[in-house]
Amino acid sequence: MAGLCPRKRQGTLAVTGMEGAECENTVEGALTGVAGVESAAADRETGEVTVESDDDVEDQSLLDAITDAGYDLVDGDDSK
Repeated sequence: MAGLCPRKRQGTLAVTGMEGAECENTVEGALTGVAGVESAAADRETGEVTVESDDDVEDQSLLDAITDAGYDLVDGDDSK
């Protein structure tokens, strides 16, 4: 149906290994490359990335993007 917008969600992921601005940019770029991800904002100080995406983006797609970029989620992270 025309005019319907996909539902959005926002969540925070705890990512290990971000040590500088280049790391932040790499993680953000990897996540925004996932279809349906609208934005990603990484903060190396907190080790967190805030992701805004369509509701139907699968968590595994986000995890794959992070690991493919050379980073990992903190053990026990339960992306929201």
